Amino acid sequence: MKKYLELVKFSHTIFSIPFILIAMIVAANGWFGWKLFLLGILAAVSARNFAMAVNRLVDKDIDAKNPRTQDRVSVTGEVSENEIKLFILANALIFIGSSYLINDLAFKLSIPILIILAAYSYFKRFSEFAHLILGLSLGLAPIAGAIAVSNSIPCWSIFLAFGVMFWVAGFDILYSIQDMEFDKKEGLYSIPSRIGIEGALFISKMFHFLAVVFWALFVAYARLGFFAWLGVVIAAVMLYYEQKLVSKDFRNIPKAFFDINGYLGIIFLILIIIDRMIK
Repeated sequence: MKKYLELVKFSHTIFSIPFILIAMIVAANGWFGWKLFLLGILAAVSARNFAMAVNRLVDKDIDAKNPRTQDRVSVTGEVSENEIKLFILANALIFIGSSYLINDLAFKLSIPILIILAAYSYFKRFSEFAHLILGLSLGLAPIAGAIAVSNSIPCWSIFLAFGVMFWVAGFDILYSIQDMEFDKKEGLYSIPSRIGIEGALFISKMFHFLAVVFWALFVAYARLGFFAWLGVVIAAVMLYYEQKLVSKDFRNIPKAFFDINGYLGIIFLILIIIDRMIK
């Protein structure tokens, strides 16, 4: 179990889970029941496991060359290619099955969603849009959460999704600065390797600005209250701090990547829960 958790960096699930729960709470205007909660978590975890395992399988040759990723279990052989393929298949079936149990729209969209999640692993071989594709992959979570509760895609969920997309793309650009020289050498299309550090930092800041704008639109269109707006303000401050932290010293990238972004989603979720409790 430990090697599979390491394969998919299970702790990073914290980035998407809060936003699928935010969407479910807003769609239900409160608590949505244990059945949907368990199915929603199962769908979110299996979808991310699928995406990460595909990425590890597709990137095995690249990871083997990169000093930062040479000790990944997919590279060292602790998890074999056949085991990864079986893991991918199992999580795809779990995701499709849980979507079927949620509602018809979730089931119909399950395979297209898996295709999008798998596509990310190939984009960095030919397009700088890989960062946005990763953002889109996580941005699908709040849309999926709204679908689970309402069997529809409300406008506010699209704004929430765009916010997540630009948030993730912004911090993924920062994270990829660590591999800038390696990406140049291997001809990979990360934004830092293509336009340099200064340009990458600027685009990351613009993406995070757009994330805050779309989260504000989400709160406005969903007609949420004070604590939801407070969540947007706190998110803006945290993203500003993240940008300052990375700009000051690139050795802060791992801390900024996991700590700040991990807490951002949790704080936003807590404030949305409070907002709905006192409505």
